Amino acid sequence: MVYALLELPAGVALFKVDGERRKLKALLHFKSTADALETTAQLVNGELSKPVRKFLKKNYLEKEVSEELAVADAKLAKAIKETLAIPCVCGEDTLPTFRALKQNIDSLLEDVSAEQLNQTALGLAHNLNRYKLKFSPDKVDMMVVQAVSLLEDLDKEINKYAMRAREWYGWHFPELGKLVNDNLAYCKIVLAAKTRFNARDTDFSDFLEEEMEQKVKDAAMVSMGTEIAEEDIENISRLCNEVVAASKYREQLSTYLSSRMQTIAPNLTTMVGEQIGARLIQKAGSLLTLAKYPSSTVQILGAEKALFRALKQRQATPKYGILYNASVVAKAAPAQKGTMSRVLAAKASLSARIDSFGEGDNTPALEYRSKVENRLKAFEEGITYGKSGNARGAGAGIEQRRSYDDSQGDGLKRPRMNTSGFNSDRGGFSGGRGGGDFKRSRQENGGY
Repeated sequence: MVYALLELPAGVALFKVDGERRKLKALLHFKSTADALETTAQLVNGELSKPVRKFLKKNYLEKEVSEELAVADAKLAKAIKETLAIPCVCGEDTLPTFRALKQNIDSLLEDVSAEQLNQTALGLAHNLNRYKLKFSPDKVDMMVVQAVSLLEDLDKEINKYAMRAREWYGWHFPELGKLVNDNLAYCKIVLAAKTRFNARDTDFSDFLEEEMEQKVKDAAMVSMGTEIAEEDIENISRLCNEVVAASKYREQLSTYLSSRMQTIAPNLTTMVGEQIGARLIQKAGSLLTLAKYPSSTVQILGAEKALFRALKQRQATPKYGILYNASVVAKAAPAQKGTMSRVLAAKASLSARIDSFGEGDNTPALEYRSKVENRLKAFEEGITYGKSGNARGAGAGIEQRRSYDDSQGDGLKRPRMNTSGFNSDRGGFSGGRGGGDFKRSRQENGGY
C-alpha cells in the first residue's frame, strides 16, 4: 500500500492505493490560472511550491502516514525528500499505479468533470508554453529572417531592372552609361531628361554634382546614339520608375531591419553590423540556433558549398563565409583575413548567446569589438602571436627568424648561438639548439 501524488491541470491530488483499490484522500484546487501556472511551472522544474508543501504537511505529515509516497517525477521526489523528509518512490515500479489513476480519474474525482479537466488542461498548456518561450513580439527573429531575405531579393531585382534600362536606353544615349555608374542616378537622369536632346535644359542638381552634371550635358550634345520613338521613351521611363520605387522601398526596409536588429540582437549587431548579423540569423534559421552553433560553424556560415567541395576533394577548407564582408575582416591584410575571421566568429558567437539567453544592452559587445579591433591594429603594426597566444613585437619576430648574428655591424653573418642550454659549471652546452642553428646558418649562407 502506498500514497500517490498526482499532478492535475485543476490541482494536486493525493491518493491511497492498495492493489486495485484507489481512494482520493485530499485535493488541492488551484485558485486561479496564474496560481496554476506558477505551481505547475515549479513542479515541471522539479521544485516544491509553497501550496504543495503546505498540502503535504497537512495531509501526510500531520496525519502520521507511514506508507511511502509515490511520485511520478524523480526531481520532484528528490525535492520532497530533501524539504519534508518524506520517503518517496519513483521510477518504473510506480508507472502502473499512475497509469491506472489517470485512466480512472473521472470516477475518482467526483467534484471535477472530464470536460472541466480538458478545458483546464488546454488553458494551462497554452500558458505554460507561453511561459517557457517567454514570448515577446519584439523578440520575434523570424521578422529579421524575412526582412533580410526580401532585401536580397530586392537587390537582385533592382540590379536586373537597372541593367535592362541601361541596355535599352543605351541605344539612344550610350555615353551616359560610361559616365554614371550609380544605377539609381542613371534612372533619375532618364526620368528627368527623357531624351538626350532635353539634357542641356534639364536640372540634375538634385542628384548629381555640378561637375558630373556638366559632363552629362556635354556628352548629350555630341552623342552618337540613335533616335527613338516617344512610345519607347515611355516604356523606358516606366522601367526606370520601377527601379526608383524599388530603391526607395529598399532604403525603408534597410532602416526597418536595422531597428529590428538593434532590438532583437544588439550585441551581434554591434559586432558585425545589421545586415551581416541578419544574414547569419537567416542562415542559421533563428537566433537561438545561431547561439547554439560553435564559433567554427559561425565562421564558415555561407560557405557551405565550398566547404563540402573541399571535404570531398580533400583540400583546404574555407576560412570564412558571410563574415568575409564584415568591416574588421575587410580591413585586414589578405594573409590575416582568416585569422581575423576566426577571432570575429568567436566574439560573434558569444554575442549571439548573450542576445538569445540574456537581457540587457550591447555593453559586452562593445568590449568584444574593442578587443577585435586591437587585434587588427596589432597585425597592422607587425605584431605577431605565438602558439601560446602571447604577442611578439615585429622586431622580435624578425630577429627570431634570423639564423645569423649581425649585431657587431661589420657586415659579417656569424652563426647565432642558442645559449638557452649553456651550463657555466660544465663550461659548455648541456642542451639547446646551438648546433642546429649553426648548421642551418651555414646552409643558408652558402656554406659559411
